[in-house]
Amino acid sequence: MSNPWLALALGTDPAERISQVGRAHERFVTGEQPVTQVRDVVAASWRRSAGARVSPDSTAPIELSDGDLEAYRAAHPLARVLPIFRDLLGGLADDGDHLMAVCDAHGRLLWVEGTTSVLRGAESMNFVPGARWDEAHAGTNAPGTALAVDHPLQIFATEHFTRGVQRWTCAAAPIHDPATGRLLGAIDVTGGDHLANPHSLALVRATALAAEAFLGAHQSARSATVSALGREDAVLSIGGKSLRLGRRHSELLVLLLMHPEGRSGDQLALDLYADDLNPVTVRAELSRLRRILGPELLDSRPYRLRADVDADFLTVHRLLESGLVAEAVAAYAGPLLPSSDAPGVARLRRLIDSRLRAAVLSRADLLQAWVNAPWGADDLEMWEAYAAVLPPGSPTRLLAARRIAQLAAEYGLATSVQRPRN
Repeated sequence: MSNPWLALALGTDPAERISQVGRAHERFVTGEQPVTQVRDVVAASWRRSAGARVSPDSTAPIELSDGDLEAYRAAHPLARVLPIFRDLLGGLADDGDHLMAVCDAHGRLLWVEGTTSVLRGAESMNFVPGARWDEAHAGTNAPGTALAVDHPLQIFATEHFTRGVQRWTCAAAPIHDPATGRLLGAIDVTGGDHLANPHSLALVRATALAAEAFLGAHQSARSATVSALGREDAVLSIGGKSLRLGRRHSELLVLLLMHPEGRSGDQLALDLYADDLNPVTVRAELSRLRRILGPELLDSRPYRLRADVDADFLTVHRLLESGLVAEAVAAYAGPLLPSSDAPGVARLRRLIDSRLRAAVLSRADLLQAWVNAPWGADDLEMWEAYAAVLPPGSPTRLLAARRIAQLAAEYGLATSVQRPRN
């Protein structure tokens, strides 16, 4: 059985394959579906690109430049493994025929390296640092599609969705955080048709694995991350291990993360119990939590966490503060400790959700992702906003209107969106 992630089967004529797939691409973008002669992974990507309303004649948008780009990529985890990328792929980038590119988990290019002549050719299609190359913005391409399917792959010539990229062939592999499994980005090699061979795919995959191994080996024993979005109990990842905390310890950890300056036992008791103060119980829970975290992570007098503890809800907060709404939505895994009734946690949960919803309401391109998520399935206001940006009479708008009618009936509310006729 042939490898579905490789662009060309052994013995395939590249020129003939370019023409064959090119004809299928033209049929698809003019309204016909690619039924034959296209790899399944490519056909699925074309459908996603068309669903995102990517034009086959468009170019990728540039989202970051100058100082914003420098600050963003300097703080990105993949900056630590850039020397590995250069060691393993720098020869290709220096040979005058190839580019080496690194993108973040949202398809935003962080580094693009190669000779001046090759870089000049890449600039014509906005394959430059700061440009957004996920499928929703640039159509089918190796780094964007590798992120979408979370697998190393090649995209060959006319397999690209946008015509301006079809003279290139690329191989890319996703890269993950070894401690949490979170997608960090992808490494890509771009060049001519000769890249459509098993060696280029093996090379980018080996480079991604080397980067992940380096990140895992050099992770500080004291560094820790907390996952508390969309979870009943928080998960603490530290030293390559994950620990699920109980309810009270989860609440205490979230509260301490929100108060890096520290909190007294009485303050934490108020955050946990409001008027029903129980400082003795809180101090006992904090003592147990300190044994779990260790003195290197949790101080007392006041109780506070070390600065190298991070959390998923803090990431969402930072992204919103930076105006990166799409990235905040991607990082949001659901409400913060949704079953917690601790007053301090409930306040924080409402703050995060209200800020994120307000940001999404201002972005028509993000409404679909919200209403299709578990936490947005019953969000009437979001469904109404989503329906309002859909083309009148389209099947998607009719489905949205039907969902709005269902929710309005459940909530006993009226709605301004016209209900679909049976």
